[in-house]
Amino acid sequence: MEGGQGTKLDGKLGAKTEASWRSLSLDDIPSLISVADEIHADLPEDHEVFAERVKLFPEGCFALVDAKDDGLCGYAISHPIRRRHPPILNSLLGEIVPDADQYYIHDLAILPKAQGNGLAQECVQKLFDVAKKFPTTSLVSVYGTSSFWSRFGFLPPQDFDHTLEKKLLHYGDDATYLERKNHERQQLGEDRCDTEMGVGSGAS
Repeated sequence: MEGGQGTKLDGKLGAKTEASWRSLSLDDIPSLISVADEIHADLPEDHEVFAERVKLFPEGCFALVDAKDDGLCGYAISHPIRRRHPPILNSLLGEIVPDADQYYIHDLAILPKAQGNGLAQECVQKLFDVAKKFPTTSLVSVYGTSSFWSRFGFLPPQDFDHTLEKKLLHYGDDATYLERKNHERQQLGEDRCDTEMGVGSGAS
């Protein structure tokens, strides 16, 4: 879901979980599935889908690791696509197409215990560092997280393709396709962006 997938919105939790982002590996996939099942219970994706993303575009995949027990408490999946051609939920890509001209945030998910610590914002910046090679970044926002993504310049496009609209049906009734121009600076406002989520299909 794209990068779109978002789940919980701004909220300050009690005890903070110390965690940090690192590159995601194939060995992390079983733990990733556990996180995805909790955050995206209504939008499940198969082990093979996540594993393929890591194999095809490892530089766009990150793991959030708990400093106390080294367990996975979040993840992000992203990769290039053709503009406005996000994958259908729970589908294999086959390849990163040679003519890919847009960056896509497939999913950003953080467990409740690690939410509210600015870790989502930190990860989004990591994704933008990879995405800057492309003119735009897109995602599918779910669970009402469009307001979170708007802080980074993501907005619904004015012109909407019917094929894209059909794809969104796979992501649930509240799914919203969003885009941003990568040369524009995100507007963060006064508060830190502590909204934590699961994007697009999660986002996908």
